[in-house]
Amino acid sequence: MSPAIRHLIAIVGPTGVGKTELAIDLALRFNGAIVNADSRQIYRGMDIGTAKPTPAQLEKVPHHLFNLVNPDEGYNLSLYLDAARSTIQSLHEQSLLPIVVGGTGQYVWGLLEGWQVPQAPPDPKIRHELTQRAKTGGLSQLAMDLKRLDPNKADSIDLLNPRRVIRALEIAIQFPSRSNSTQRFTPEYCITILGLSVEREELYERLDRRTQRMIASGWVAEVTALVAAGYSTDLPSMSSIGYREIALHLSEEISLNEAVDKITHRNKRLVRSQSNWFKPSDPRIQWFNPSPSGHFSAVSAVSQATTLQQSSQTLT
Repeated sequence: MSPAIRHLIAIVGPTGVGKTELAIDLALRFNGAIVNADSRQIYRGMDIGTAKPTPAQLEKVPHHLFNLVNPDEGYNLSLYLDAARSTIQSLHEQSLLPIVVGGTGQYVWGLLEGWQVPQAPPDPKIRHELTQRAKTGGLSQLAMDLKRLDPNKADSIDLLNPRRVIRALEIAIQFPSRSNSTQRFTPEYCITILGLSVEREELYERLDRRTQRMIASGWVAEVTALVAAGYSTDLPSMSSIGYREIALHLSEEISLNEAVDKITHRNKRLVRSQSNWFKPSDPRIQWFNPSPSGHFSAVSAVSQATTLQQSSQTLT
């Protein structure tokens, strides 16, 4: 890898497709370090359910931006982008190849496209009013307001998620002049984006098997510890797939099998949402399957990209 060229690799795709395994393979081959781009893996104590790298994987290559905050601490896109840019600069200064890995579309594209996100502190008054409107008039009305005030944001979030809709609308109300046009700068990286993908039904089967492995690995005990530590299931962090469902099981409101069924349903919704962020038709993404042959092709793509004598690549 030429030290004069600041390369960056991003690995994207749906949850459970095998991004972590490919990232570790690439990091070992190209003197790289992994930079997290999963909005759930930033929370301490939420390891199994968010599918963080295992202790064995963490020992193989450097990992960054995991376990940043406690489950009751706030975190947002603006904080992530600041931390990720600082981390990438530090890795480049150490002649390490940053490998950005994750399925959170806002984190990935915010970083790769150079989004400049306004610092928007929570406004309790606006949030309370919006929450009350959601309860009385329904979430669909708030979603319509968001489409009117900030159509770009409305197209990029899950409009069935009350917390995300309310927060997006809160920001749009606070910063009306910035809502309809994302402000950006061009990152000074030579960027290669690798996407992993399998057929949808195969992915669903993978996720079902992964959920069972998580349960067998102690996911219920992990949620038990979080609840015992006083972390409310109303916290944004606890909206991560599976945590509230398992908490309902712990309070004997539903069986474990019912919790797993709900987790399965939410995993499918997440996959559909992620497909809107990472589209097969996106010319910026080179798509591979997670098979050994797909890994080999992805390694070849990175090898070629990191030897090109170019100083930058602009994402448009």
